Amino acid sequence: MQFGIFSVGDVTMDPTTGRTPTEGERLQAMVAIARKAEEVGLDVFATGEHHNPPFVPSSPTTLLGYLAGQTDRLLLSTATTLITTNDPVKIAEDYAMLQHLSGGRVDLMMGRGNTGPVYPWFGKDIRDGIPLAVENYHLLRRLWRERVVDSEGQFRTPLRGYTSTPAPLDDTPPFVWHGSIRSPEIAEQAAFYGDGFFHNNIFWNMEHTAAMVRLYRERFEHYGHGAADQAIVGLGGQVFLGESQADAMRRFRPYFDNAPVYGHGPSLEEFMELTPLTVGTPEQVVERTLTFADEVGDYQRQLFLMDHAGLPLEVVLEQLEILGREVVPALRREMEARRPAHVPSDPPTHASLVAAGPDSPHHLVLPNTTTSDNTTVEV
Repeated sequence: MQFGIFSVGDVTMDPTTGRTPTEGERLQAMVAIARKAEEVGLDVFATGEHHNPPFVPSSPTTLLGYLAGQTDRLLLSTATTLITTNDPVKIAEDYAMLQHLSGGRVDLMMGRGNTGPVYPWFGKDIRDGIPLAVENYHLLRRLWRERVVDSEGQFRTPLRGYTSTPAPLDDTPPFVWHGSIRSPEIAEQAAFYGDGFFHNNIFWNMEHTAAMVRLYRERFEHYGHGAADQAIVGLGGQVFLGESQADAMRRFRPYFDNAPVYGHGPSLEEFMELTPLTVGTPEQVVERTLTFADEVGDYQRQLFLMDHAGLPLEVVLEQLEILGREVVPALRREMEARRPAHVPSDPPTHASLVAAGPDSPHHLVLPNTTTSDNTTVEV
């Protein structure tokens, strides 16, 4: 099973000191955090994509490309690649290039983005979010699997005789997750293609998360990709660790209370009860995280949000040390001990997709095509 961290890249004042890092400091902190994640034995670092303040990771491939040169083993991913406001042609080029530069250490998570004002900055309308996600992703798949593409759709200019360069590494596109919090259409899209489904459940109760994952699993089986319990699932979560729960809550409370994303709402205690946020000892984090599989079934990727709400870099690095050295080893043992033999323990990686050969739908490069394609996925 893969364990890692994801960052939304927020620039937030530290409420205990009143200091706000610069954008440059925040980006350098994300680099240091990714390097620490590899050092302590985590598998994945994922970055969000945002184009509005107070966030800085507007160019995930730039950050991940830099990290590819700073790391040796870490899988580099996105917590959101905006399939709606980005051109699928540019996504195809950028992530194929990142594949080559990282030696295949890359996958990505497609998301719509939920910030209304951002859409018109890129010439789009948030009311078209679902149709954009469907059409753009269908085109992206073709660009990664066909040598020459002719295509015409609703949302971009037609393509005539287009070849995306570079081609994916080893003619094998990156594995794709579809990230959603509340859209059943996106769970359906992930299931249709046999891709992964990531429910970033940091603001939701487990009943809602379980319902979304159950829908994806049922439709994954319906489309013939395998049994429902073999579907590729990832979850988000939030933790803050301490020697005792009282100590952890004392240290984390000022950050929670003042965080723009969830401060000034439910109390820390209420939020811990309603969502997966776990503030406490390593043992408590292990115990709580193990309950996620009770709700959604055995899954393949767990990412934690840790560098947010103004937490200073030194605290985040300290938290990562505990997560990697104490929490994750225990979770690996427990998760794998309970997993049935027929259920995948890991999501597909570049190596496993290459090994699967041309019969894998994630690998196949189709013959040249000269006909336009108006295909859409009904969701």
